[in-house]
Amino acid sequence: MTVDTVVFDIGGVLVDWQPHLAWVDDLDDAGARAFLGRVGFDKINFACDGGATFGQAAGLIKDPQDAAWLAQYVARYTRTVPDKLTETWDILYALRDRGVALHAITNWSAETWPEGLKVHPELDQVFGTTVVSGQLGILKPSTEIYRTLCQRAQVRPDQCVFVDDGLHNCLGAQAAGMDAIHFTGAASLRTELATRGLL
Repeated sequence: MTVDTVVFDIGGVLVDWQPHLAWVDDLDDAGARAFLGRVGFDKINFACDGGATFGQAAGLIKDPQDAAWLAQYVARYTRTVPDKLTETWDILYALRDRGVALHAITNWSAETWPEGLKVHPELDQVFGTTVVSGQLGILKPSTEIYRTLCQRAQVRPDQCVFVDDGLHNCLGAQAAGMDAIHFTGAASLRTELATRGLL
C-alpha cells in the first residue's frame, strides 16, 4: 500500500525540550543540570511518560530539597518547552497543504502534556489523532502504542511513515508495520519525505 500518512514524534522533532530550564532561575545552568543528574531525572521522566506522577517520584527522593525541587516540575513545565523547531513545522504545514494525513505519537507525561499545550496550542490542532504515552500507560517503542494510533486514526500501519529522533522508536514503528524515518534534521527529513512522494 502507498504511504499517505505521516506520524510525528513531538519532542526533539517539533518542539525543543530542555528540562533544566525548570530550575535554571534558582540553580543557574550548571546547578540545574547537576540536579537532573543527581536525581536521575531521565529515568524519572521515562516512568512519568509511562503513567507515574512527578509527585510520586518526589516522594521517593531522600534529600528534602531535591524532592521539593522535583515536586515543582509540573508547575514550571512551560519553561522547558519555549521553542518550536520551526523548519520541521514548515515541513508539517507543507504536508498538510498537500492533503497528507498527519498524526502524532509522543512519549509525554499526562501531567505535563496540558502544560505543553499552553505554550504550543498548535499541537492540539494540527493532528488528526494524537497518542500521548502517559495517558495511555504505554511507551514507545512498544509496538502496542503504534497499533493504538492506527486503531484510533483508522489507518493501516503500512500506510504510515513515522518520524522520530530516537532510532529505537523508529525500530518499534517498523516492528509494528510502519515505515520510519530517523529524524536528524529538517533538511534530511524533507529529502526522505520527497523520495516517498509526500513532498
